[in-house]
Amino acid sequence: MQTTSINICERMGRSQELSELKRGTVIGCYLCNKSIHEISLLLNIPRSTVSGIITKWKQLRTTASQPRSD
Repeated sequence: MQTTSINICERMGRSQELSELKRGTVIGCYLCNKSIHEISLLLNIPRSTVSGIITKWKQLRTTASQPRSD
């Protein structure tokens, strides 16, 4: 009997995590006033992924700009 292993990510329709370059490209497009929909179509990645990247970037940017209370 032969068993074939199926990657759970492939089965669920998920792919590998985006590279730093691709994430940077998403942010660059966002800074050039492209909509999430436009970025998604341009880079061929899901809108949920684009919005997640932008949300995380905004969170990192706001926490990095806050002064520390040491």
